[in-house]
Amino acid sequence: MLALLQEAAHGTGGGSFSINPGLILWTLIVFGILLFILWRWGFPVLVKSVEERERKIEKQLQDAERANAEAQRLLEEHKKQIAAAHNQAQEILAKAKAVSEKERATLLAKAREEYDALLNRARKDIDAEKEKAIQALRREAVDLSIAAASRVIEANLDTDANRKLVTEFLESLGKAEQKK
Repeated sequence: MLALLQEAAHGTGGGSFSINPGLILWTLIVFGILLFILWRWGFPVLVKSVEERERKIEKQLQDAERANAEAQRLLEEHKKQIAAAHNQAQEILAKAKAVSEKERATLLAKAREEYDALLNRARKDIDAEKEKAIQALRREAVDLSIAAASRVIEANLDTDANRKLVTEFLESLGKAEQKK
C-alpha cells in the first residue's frame, strides 16, 4: 500500500486521466473517516441547530399570527368605538338642537307675553289718560256752563249746587253715549 501511495504521490501514471487505485483507496478512507467524524459529532449538532431554528421560526409564525389576530380585534374594537363616538356626537347634536328649539320657542313666547303686557299696559294708560282728559273737559265744561249761566241770569248762584247739577247732567249724557 505504501508503494501505491508513493506512486500516487510521485505521479507515475499515465496522465491526468488515468485511474490510480491507491489514490482512490486513500480518498475513500479519508472520506469515510471524515464522514464518521461528521456523522458522530457534526451532524447531530447541525440537525439540532436546524431543528432549533425551525422551532424558532414556528414560534415566530405563531406569534405573528396571534399579533395579527390581536391587531384585527383591536381594529374592529377601534372601529366600533369610532362608530359609537359618532353616534354619541349625533345624539348630542340632536339634543342640543332640540334644546335650542325649545329655548327659542320659550324666548318667543316670553317676548310675545311681554309685548302683550306692554300693549295692555299702554292701552290702560291711554284709557286712564283719556278718562282724565274727559274728566278735565267735564269740569271745564261745568265751569264754563256755570259762568255762562251766571252771566245770563246775572245773579250770584250757589256754585257747588250748580256744579253738582251740571255734573249729573253730563254723566247722564256720557252714559247715554256709551249705550249706543
